[in-house]
Amino acid sequence: MAFKAAIFDVGGVLIENPSAYLKKYSEDNGLPATFVSDVFVAAVFEKGSSDNAFSKMEKGEYAFSQIIGGIQESFEKVAKEKSVKLPSSFSIEKMMTDLYRLPVHREMINAVMCLKNHGLKTSILTNSGVYDLPLGDDGPSTVHLLTVSMSFIFDDIIESCRVGMRKPDPEIYKLACRRMGVQPKEAFFVDDIKANVGNAEAVGLTCIHFTDVQSTLTRMQELTGIDVFAKAKPVSVDPEKIAHGYVTTEDGVKLHYVEMGEGPAVILCHGFPESWYSWRKQIPALALAGYRVIVPDQRGFGHSSSPADVKDYTHEHFCKDIKSIMDSLSIPRFTIVGHDWGGFVAWKTAIRFPSRIRAVAGVNTPYFPPNPKVNPFDKIREDPGMFDYQLYFQEPGVAEAELEKDLEKTFKFFFRGSSKQDYYPGMEKFGINNARARGGLLVGVPDDLPMPSLLTEKDLAYYVKQYKTSGFRGPLNWYRNTDQNWRDSVKDAGRKIYAPALMVTAEKDPVLVPEMSKAMEGWVPNLSRVHIEECGHWTQMEKPTELNEGLIKWLNDVHQKAKIPVVAGF
Repeated sequence: MAFKAAIFDVGGVLIENPSAYLKKYSEDNGLPATFVSDVFVAAVFEKGSSDNAFSKMEKGEYAFSQIIGGIQESFEKVAKEKSVKLPSSFSIEKMMTDLYRLPVHREMINAVMCLKNHGLKTSILTNSGVYDLPLGDDGPSTVHLLTVSMSFIFDDIIESCRVGMRKPDPEIYKLACRRMGVQPKEAFFVDDIKANVGNAEAVGLTCIHFTDVQSTLTRMQELTGIDVFAKAKPVSVDPEKIAHGYVTTEDGVKLHYVEMGEGPAVILCHGFPESWYSWRKQIPALALAGYRVIVPDQRGFGHSSSPADVKDYTHEHFCKDIKSIMDSLSIPRFTIVGHDWGGFVAWKTAIRFPSRIRAVAGVNTPYFPPNPKVNPFDKIREDPGMFDYQLYFQEPGVAEAELEKDLEKTFKFFFRGSSKQDYYPGMEKFGINNARARGGLLVGVPDDLPMPSLLTEKDLAYYVKQYKTSGFRGPLNWYRNTDQNWRDSVKDAGRKIYAPALMVTAEKDPVLVPEMSKAMEGWVPNLSRVHIEECGHWTQMEKPTELNEGLIKWLNDVHQKAKIPVVAGF
């Protein structure tokens, strides 16, 4: 049958089984190899009982600090019975803290993401207690798995201590299914404890008894028909499961942004016709890699306000907007990454506020050093080529009317990948290089455009919802200040960007072609490069895996060289 949901235990399934650690802890303290694990099973857990202190902790009746004395007594009692001396170094608190830091089974997390990519709902169902002793912040822990990953990998999480019941109580399996809106027969459950599996099967769940990663993944693949061994595509963030914030700039513009994660700050700047949502596949990956990710709707876009005056859309305004957001969050230094128009903002912010910039990256958009003698838009006026659409955008009201008429068609037209998969008959006739000759960008374009591979129905609906609110006036005004932007940039002539920098080029971008970046090293001395093949203009959507890997590798290198700690989720 076709499953709709998958439910996973944590310890021993998503995280390594503690048995190896407990054995090592015993040996490190001069104890018999199985001593600690034997005591846990025989004395602490009291297999078959649901009334011991540990079980009550897992049902939320006690916090860990309230039962640690009893656990210590259990160890001392068994040690005395076995004529074993507990050394002074033996610590229940240290042992439990270490257990919270056991490594994650990355292959299992990848498999969960594969299931998610194929439309299955995913949930965590774990017996856990209220651990109220210090964990510290020196490394990843189970807390990372249950928080950072929750918003994008798992649709739900049930901790026994939060619901007053624990596995193998049949009611907790029924609860897990109800919360995901499925019947037990429509879900499968993975656990490493036979008793838990047995009661789950009695409820009607299909179960996998976890013994090792390989056999578990093989069984998951058999049940679902999904290749869970394949490298999972990045998972998108859910707009309803991410923090939203606002800040008002000095000139009264209300800027909207989203943020996720903790660690060194990274701000991502989008282009046209986009919004913060265009970074949906980067936000979770960067947050999980150990960064605080902040993504604004730039002025005029999405849920940010749109000033009516064209003069309010210069590069000067955009750079100050970035500064305003980071000032409001009390973030003194940050990395800025931009794509398309956002790339111009990133490079310009690095020029205007260099002391605030830890590092800077352009995705598709190279750094164009200003030439005081040549207005680049004059060149476009003389020979538009692929930039003909920018001339079409100049007359206020014209492009707005066309692009707002059918928002679904508009986004299906723009957000197409570079592969044959996104081709439609006659597509070559409807380019951005002949918009004026055709009388508009969408003139002649079929009304029933097929859905591009870069979007899901949910993605399309979100863009449409945002632009129904904001319209295209603000976004198009970004194109109507090119002359003023050049005049403002003259004072930057001759200046270099010394911050660590990254240039990401996309092989098949027809507008921001890779060759445009060939002279950047002369102006950006500390430049690294990533080139993505078989990729068009919409890099974040078309090649999210490659972009994420390139960004994270570069970010980690930048922060390692600066001796700034980064704590990845797992």
